[in-house]
Amino acid sequence: MLSATSVTHAFGAVPALERVDLRLSPGEIVGLSGVSGAGKSKLGRILAGQLQPTSGRVEIDGAPLTPRVGQACPVQYAPQLSEMSVDPRWRVGRILQNWGSPDPEALHILGIRPEWLDRFPAELSGGELARVSLARLVLPSTRYLICDEITAPLDAPSAEDMMSALGRLVERGLGILLISHNSTRLERHEARRYQLPSE
Repeated sequence: MLSATSVTHAFGAVPALERVDLRLSPGEIVGLSGVSGAGKSKLGRILAGQLQPTSGRVEIDGAPLTPRVGQACPVQYAPQLSEMSVDPRWRVGRILQNWGSPDPEALHILGIRPEWLDRFPAELSGGELARVSLARLVLPSTRYLICDEITAPLDAPSAEDMMSALGRLVERGLGILLISHNSTRLERHEARRYQLPSE
């Protein structure tokens, strides 16, 4: 289980997050919502070990989560803007191999086509690039995936295709935290939801 207990993050005396508790188990999808500025992305980065909380703790299977990157990290963070998470000078094949070898079944689930491997990011559609950006994070060691507004830049059909793929990854045992301001989409696709307060 991935857990946050009494997590607080502050800039000086102003808390961006205050005493947040959250639990995510393997094989489930959990939603995280809140208004802009509520700290959703900040909490996602804390859960992935990319940002340290001011106080509180983050644990995985009862042990403290230690900051790690690449294939050694069991918690991966998929950022909001996929085009910012890939190097536009690299072909897709190199992007997918940058942190290690992605899970072959995950590549299939996410619809990564062989002909994409020799293309540059600019040659892919927004939906295709979003899939590549996500696929590079689903390594054999990945147990939890923090998805931060990954469907926000997509059109409705592409967003639903992405949500369907996430559901199939969950069926394989991946735990997914879905951060979104779209409450309708969360209601359709997650079993539990955490709501961050606006202040």
